[in-house]
Amino acid sequence: MASPPGQALQFNGSTESATSSVLRSQVENGRTYHSMSAGKYSFPNDADEQDRLDAVAMLTTPSTSDLQSQVWLLTLEGRLCLCPKQDGKAKRVLDAGTGTGIWAIDYAEAHPEAKVIGVDLSAIQPEWVHPNCSFELDDLEHEWTWSEPFDFIFGRVLAGSICDFQLFFDRAFANLEPGGYLEMQDFALPYRCDDGTMTKDNPIHRMSCLFLEASNRTGRRMDVAPRFKDLMRNAGFVDVVETCYKWPLNGWPKDPRLKEIGVYTQTNFDTGLEGLTLALFTRHLGWSREETLVFCAEVRRALRDRSIHAYLPIYIVYGRKPAAKPTSRGPEAVDTPQAPPASEAPPGLG
Repeated sequence: MASPPGQALQFNGSTESATSSVLRSQVENGRTYHSMSAGKYSFPNDADEQDRLDAVAMLTTPSTSDLQSQVWLLTLEGRLCLCPKQDGKAKRVLDAGTGTGIWAIDYAEAHPEAKVIGVDLSAIQPEWVHPNCSFELDDLEHEWTWSEPFDFIFGRVLAGSICDFQLFFDRAFANLEPGGYLEMQDFALPYRCDDGTMTKDNPIHRMSCLFLEASNRTGRRMDVAPRFKDLMRNAGFVDVVETCYKWPLNGWPKDPRLKEIGVYTQTNFDTGLEGLTLALFTRHLGWSREETLVFCAEVRRALRDRSIHAYLPIYIVYGRKPAAKPTSRGPEAVDTPQAPPASEAPPGLG
């Protein structure tokens, strides 16, 4: 990615002091996984998985970039978020569960006025980043120890990674300055179908149910996103906005943009299915590696069938921390509700 005019890229050495045992990945079933808080995150951190995650954000061909980021950019029509921090000024931004760091890097480039910190269990981010972007190796399920508050906290695809989302939202609220925003972008299993073309014996439906069963056994559910709105409000957030999208699982829609999203989603699953299933199925369902790979082949064949109109529900939820309460020594603070942007109508599949 080109550096903005007048800005050189710099090496971020924030993780250099970490012990080699933390930075070293663990190998399981031929895939590598994080060592920090080993076993919490059930998905790999190797080069294949990094390419898949990044290409679901950049508008390039999936063979040369990051698949998951690609799909998000298509879904949001090039935007990085839906809350007012998309176009408004930001000061201190936390990307919780940054993964390869692509969102943090893109946001730092779009907002040179902001200091962006990406946090993850795996040190898989680029070494050379913009001067206003840095990465830290940490476990978000441990106590948050940042000394300064943020005015924007962002989390994408944390379902399956966080055990207690109410605690996560409580910590986010406590670490935001008054008026700051939290935005979550996530999926929710099971896969859905509105016209009956996905039967219960279809491998896609079976995979969805198995994902749910395995993730429930880990305590890190993949069906929690529909509850984000209520959990945010429970934490104290106001002006909470929920926007729902649908990711077709292949190119079956007639709408050109949704068809494109479907093609990329299919490629995302096709390239990442082994990494998504191996640890969950072998650790928590008792499957062998061979059984898992055979099932993945069945799912891939089903994903090519465009007569099956299945999709993955997507939830984007954001909320604002209220303005500070008035004190006896200062003027009364007025917390004025803010309306969401008018452009946030969720697309359908019709």
